[in-house]
Amino acid sequence: MTAADPRPLTGEPVALDLLNTRWTEDGAPRDLFAGAAGLSRVEGLAVWLRGAGLADRFRADAPTLVHLMTARAALERAVAGPADAGARALVDAVLEHGRLRVTLDAEGPGERAEFADPAWGPAWTAAHGYLELLGAAVGRIRTCAAEGCALRWWDATGEGTRRRCATAACTDRPKAI
Repeated sequence: MTAADPRPLTGEPVALDLLNTRWTEDGAPRDLFAGAAGLSRVEGLAVWLRGAGLADRFRADAPTLVHLMTARAALERAVAGPADAGARALVDAVLEHGRLRVTLDAEGPGERAEFADPAWGPAWTAAHGYLELLGAAVGRIRTCAAEGCALRWWDATGEGTRRRCATAACTDRPKAI
């Protein structure tokens, strides 16, 4: 039986989806990789890989989890302080574990990610996804403004003014005047 994803916000771009593996529920911190919803750490990883669309490419095992938690810490710091040179160095350190190979196949030009150690694949994919978000539109990565919520999302609204995540707990709260 496959475990359900207990997180309140899913389906964001892979980098932000990784950050959303930590959330607050009923005032208590939760972590998908540290026993949330009664899942073991590796079961939480399997849930995340499935939700991120990576389960068919990467294994849910302890080395993958360690590398993914390294990427999560680097991305949390980079999102919190985009001008922080140390944060950029941490993201770059994750990116050192993979590369894009340019390809040509029957459909035309393409790219394929390659890793010397496949356990780095999900971590590298999340860090690379962060770079893609930065390239798409700087400043569209948002953190929920609701008190006690730290979920992140990609603001795809036309004006780029959304302030709260899309969870019922935050959208149903009265807005501050």
